[in-house]
Amino acid sequence: MQSKVYFSRQVTPEQVLELYRLAGKQLSGKIAIKVHSGETGNQNFLHPEFWKPVVDAVGGTVVECNTAYEGTRDTTEKHLKTLEEHGWNRNFAVDLLDAEGPDLELSIPKGKRIQVNYVGKNLANYDSLLVLSHFKGHPMGGYGGALKQLSIGIASSYGKANIHGAGNLEEIWTADQDSFLESMADAASSVVDYFHGEIVYINVMKNMSVDCDCCAVAEDPCMADIGILASLDPVAIDQACIDLVYVATEDPGQGHLLERIESRNGIHTIEAAAELGIGSREYERIEI
Repeated sequence: MQSKVYFSRQVTPEQVLELYRLAGKQLSGKIAIKVHSGETGNQNFLHPEFWKPVVDAVGGTVVECNTAYEGTRDTTEKHLKTLEEHGWNRNFAVDLLDAEGPDLELSIPKGKRIQVNYVGKNLANYDSLLVLSHFKGHPMGGYGGALKQLSIGIASSYGKANIHGAGNLEEIWTADQDSFLESMADAASSVVDYFHGEIVYINVMKNMSVDCDCCAVAEDPCMADIGILASLDPVAIDQACIDLVYVATEDPGQGHLLERIESRNGIHTIEAAAELGIGSREYERIEI
């Protein structure tokens, strides 16, 4: 059965809210809203003002987790300062999920590479999840979208290292590439299972650099903005974004972004997540 992916070529804050409503799920209870807070110095991340209409309408809490690499977000003290400097606290209620330990351990009995995902313990305070993703390239994963937000994004600092090392912290930056990508899919599946499907995904194809928002020094965007997508399926929405990049043959930056995605075998995260059963690569794209 094909999943529905709603798509708009209009890239505005108001259209994000419209796409959320079209996705067709009213999130309830205490809602966590996963964003990327942006590494200090990064020029491409989507700022709080861009997300404000949908966050205000949903009425949830913006959530983040500490990083596993050195920078301005690798400790609770520094990350809280970065969140403040980037304006997240001025606009929203914010919860740094792994500000204090111990981590919440999510079991992955059918995991391809890891059998436990370590996430910020405060995730247990929420009933549903809105995943707001900035789709772009990524130095290690090839691309970043909904599946990366579910996995690396929600993992604690320790959990991020566990994913990167495919279960071996000594190989955090040296693990086999496909094993790392499969670990991301494993971790994403644990979050989907934890929320029993009470999740909505929005991907914004804007400011598409080959680099992630986690890079303090990132390349400028290489492709023109494409649009906003929304779905209840994290596999379908990421697949739809990849497909939109492939059909943008008239964009002079397409080859640069595709080289980043293909050289890291980025599609394998989607393949592995589909094999784990958390979504479908077959979808119906509904353009509005």
